[in-house]
Amino acid sequence: MTLSIFLGMIGPWQIVLILAIVLLLFGGRKIPELMKGLGGGLKEFKKAVKEEDDDENDSAEKKA
Repeated sequence: MTLSIFLGMIGPWQIVLILAIVLLLFGGRKIPELMKGLGGGLKEFKKAVKEEDDDENDSAEKKA
């Protein structure tokens, strides 16, 4: 509930400010590496979720 209130308060200028701060903290060279790591993590997460769903479907088919 409080998260939706918080997200409703973030506007485009706040996002620009946050991105500028991240750019200043990490620099232009580190950001692509960070995004690559984030993308790899998301890919692994999706793969794990898909494998979990496949395992549940296999076990349900065996019981039926």
